[in-house]
Amino acid sequence: MSSQGLEVIDHTVHLTHEWINELAERVGYTSKRSALRLLRVTLQILRDRLPENEMAQFSAQLPLLVRGIMFEGWQPKHTPNTDLRFGPTIAEAMTDTSEFRGAEDARYVFDLLNNRISHGEVEDVRACLPEEMRVYWAAP
Repeated sequence: MSSQGLEVIDHTVHLTHEWINELAERVGYTSKRSALRLLRVTLQILRDRLPENEMAQFSAQLPLLVRGIMFEGWQPKHTPNTDLRFGPTIAEAMTDTSEFRGAEDARYVFDLLNNRISHGEVEDVRACLPEEMRVYWAAP
């Protein structure tokens, strides 16, 4: 039983910590804050590249809190945004994160997604992405 009686909240907080810890370990960051930022930035860039229906199906497989992070600041009228270049966009968003080594770090987020969501959904999402972004996301 939850200390607050809100098991769904406790569960999503627990899952979100699992995701962040797993990502920090995969990417080799010592800062969980940096890992969270990498997760947020990567998911938001991904969000802005996906058609709304695919984004909805994909996000349904994320923990509630991670889903909220993904949709933070979302402006539906600006998506999908096919003008975004993945490498420069993620590099710009991560400039003040000292552990960030470059766009290749996003591969670890995609590895995490491969591990945490269904392979069918991964394939559906990858199929919607331009090649310049798909190269960072290995097929499951």
